[in-house]
Amino acid sequence: MGLSLFNTYIGIDYSGAETPISSLKGLRVYRADQTSPPAEVLPPPSPRRYWTRRGLADWLVERLSDKQSTLIGIDHGFSFPLSYFDTHHLKYDWPAFLDDFQRHWPTDGDFLYVESIREGVHGLGAERSGDTRWRRLTDIRSGAKSVFHFDVPGQVAKSTYAGLPWLRYIRRRTGDSVHFWPFDGFDLPAQKSVIAEVYPSCWRRSFPQEDRTPDQHDAYSIAAWMQRADRDGHLSGYLHPSLNVEEKRLAQIEGWILGTM
Repeated sequence: MGLSLFNTYIGIDYSGAETPISSLKGLRVYRADQTSPPAEVLPPPSPRRYWTRRGLADWLVERLSDKQSTLIGIDHGFSFPLSYFDTHHLKYDWPAFLDDFQRHWPTDGDFLYVESIREGVHGLGAERSGDTRWRRLTDIRSGAKSVFHFDVPGQVAKSTYAGLPWLRYIRRRTGDSVHFWPFDGFDLPAQKSVIAEVYPSCWRRSFPQEDRTPDQHDAYSIAAWMQRADRDGHLSGYLHPSLNVEEKRLAQIEGWILGTM
């Protein structure tokens, strides 16, 4: 156990449905430590039965302030393909990308839907569009769909568009105390918590589903895989995937899915 990189593992199956203050049955959180199996984390008692995106972001900020080294895996895209940056003349800079995205797609607004911005009712989404043919290198390697591919089974687009402003929110409130992998580097500072993009489709069949719903099982699988990979010593290798210098530079712009080599 002494070789483990983290004390705690949090798996999040994300949802881009409805608004940031809507109670979402599809938004699920599981947490494990070095020895205990993942268990579901329910939201604080309130009239809302399930997590909201805003409530989850605030809970994560609070958890990340407790100085426990925590690995958090979130199931949505953390950035966009290089073609998006080039088409919209954006700097190759992830924090600047998050700021620009939130200005055009303010999906962290309490009463805003992703769909209302797609339809042009709110925001400036038309000024920051993408092409379903554009895929990140990590999408190609992992078999994930394009982050611009809406309205198809297994899409990650809606959750990505809903989640990106909340990554910015968490980053602005936690400062440099949290390492966003790999944007802040592939090498991890000791004892620092890490937030990474994950793709539970790669892992869910590795664990019996038991009585969990698909959303619960995806969140469980994220936490269980991260715990297992850390415990058996393989996590460090996954945090340093087999990329050449140019591919590493690209991944620090486009992002990388943890577990993809």
